[in-house]
Amino acid sequence: MKFEEIKKVFAQNISDLYEESESRFMFQLFAEHILGWNTIQQRQFSDEEISEEHERKFRYIISELKTGKPSQQILGETEFYGMKIFVDENVLIPRPETEELLEIALQKIQSSGLKIQDMKILDIGTGSGIISLVLKKHFPEAVVYTVDFSEKALKTARKNAEFHQTDIHFIHADYLKYDLNQTFDVIISNPPYIGMDEKTEIADSVKDFEPAMALFSPTSDALIFYRKIAEDAKNYLKKNGFIFLEINQKLGNETLALYEKDFTEAKLIKDLSGNDRFIVVKK
Repeated sequence: MKFEEIKKVFAQNISDLYEESESRFMFQLFAEHILGWNTIQQRQFSDEEISEEHERKFRYIISELKTGKPSQQILGETEFYGMKIFVDENVLIPRPETEELLEIALQKIQSSGLKIQDMKILDIGTGSGIISLVLKKHFPEAVVYTVDFSEKALKTARKNAEFHQTDIHFIHADYLKYDLNQTFDVIISNPPYIGMDEKTEIADSVKDFEPAMALFSPTSDALIFYRKIAEDAKNYLKKNGFIFLEINQKLGNETLALYEKDFTEAKLIKDLSGNDRFIVVKK
């Protein structure tokens, strides 16, 4: 089969799932992944025959996409903050909002006057490790600790850390039952914050393929992680230290209220879509 023919087969089979422009972009990604051809080469070699093995790979990808499986999981990787990140069914696929969280954190830390050398950072609920990776890349002299309840997620996070040659301290623990034993300059988290009553609002492609543990609050209290972070920070966040949180947009004021009393500053910040999405706290 010629390359141009498999391209048409791909488009025809997923036309009811994706917009034309998205379908075209996805095919380019998969073609580069399978054949090693960039977009220019894909145009140059459109009349080239592809092997039966390559055709089978394309058809397998089509069958996986038709189940609703995210393209990032099929590829086994995605890009986040300009970095190649390995992903699988055990970790969340990185969202643009988390890039916004990191932009806020980087700017605040850089302008804070905090001593960067030996600065201690705690990332709660690391998943694929993206938050820890970006912070370690920008602050290589910092000591970064990250905690997650999922051993499988930590395996993926370690893979990412090794790929990017970053030294991160991984802790396998249920944070809600975990007692901190040292102080930190920065606490950052994108914890499970979707309430159980919101499950029907979540797209099937997310619910069916991404880990529920990383999406939904483990109890009827959607703020349970934020309550523990607030309590821990009273004793284990250093003076002038920061907390950076990604939050449930429906619970902005309720989440903010957990931090307004015991800390010097607590601000609710909107994301680029205008939703209450982040909280920044200074002690």
